[in-house]
Amino acid sequence: MGAMHQPLRGVFPILNTTFHDDGSLDPDSQASLVRHLLDQGAHGLGLFGNASEGYALSDQERMQLLRLVRDVAGPDVPLIASTGHSGTALAVELSRRAEAEGANALMVLPPSFMKTDADGLMFYFEAISKAVNIPVMVQDAPLMTTVVMPAALLARMGREIEHVAYAKVEAPPTSPKVEAVAKAGSIIPFGGLNGNFLIEEFQRGSQGIMPGSDMIGDFVKIWNALEAGDTALAWKIFTRILPLIRFELQPGLGVSAMKHNLKAAGVIQSSAVRHPTGMIDAGAVRELAHLRSLTSAEL
Repeated sequence: MGAMHQPLRGVFPILNTTFHDDGSLDPDSQASLVRHLLDQGAHGLGLFGNASEGYALSDQERMQLLRLVRDVAGPDVPLIASTGHSGTALAVELSRRAEAEGANALMVLPPSFMKTDADGLMFYFEAISKAVNIPVMVQDAPLMTTVVMPAALLARMGREIEHVAYAKVEAPPTSPKVEAVAKAGSIIPFGGLNGNFLIEEFQRGSQGIMPGSDMIGDFVKIWNALEAGDTALAWKIFTRILPLIRFELQPGLGVSAMKHNLKAAGVIQSSAVRHPTGMIDAGAVRELAHLRSLTSAEL
């Protein structure tokens, strides 16, 4: 772990990228969403992750959005930008640019098209670390990448690579791995998977959660209850919104569902996604509206 930075802790929603119906960026809705999330109590924001459709954004669009979010959020809100790439040199360049445009930390997926071994992963993350002066979060998401990074490897990265400071653990079962990473003491675990195991992960040492953008008010209430030691209240809130969490964990459809919820709440203007992101069909739109009425989730 490298130089000291303000520690990242709490609820860091992955910012949905907003589009017009024609697929072009919608900066007005993007600004509205940023303000909404901060009003809901988010401790920081994650950009260009899976829920952001980062895979469907050009490098130019990423930098345009990063500048917009920094301008709307102000200088004090921590921004974590996803900068992983299939090529090491390209990941390094994306990481440099993100830091220059105001990112406070980087979330980095391992290369997954041409897979490498543990030494290759060490080389990849070290190359990124050497290029920046901000913390790096290793995104451990084998369900998406099929790249397996054991807890011992994550701990080694934290010990041996200067700026590697965090690991976003999305390798089920997540709770035991969060605990193993936390006990190693060299790298700080965060949770993901839309908060599906937020409470268990917190109890085992997670320092943060990175869910989607549509239930942040409730996720913040859960986090605050956990921080206050009120586990019963945390479970009560979590259980209320669980139907929506469950619905959004459907592979390929979660982002579309989140955007429909945000549009229904009047936060964004369109629920458009970019291909190959899946769109929920008319039946699912009705099902989602019914779940919103049952959960009364604070969107």
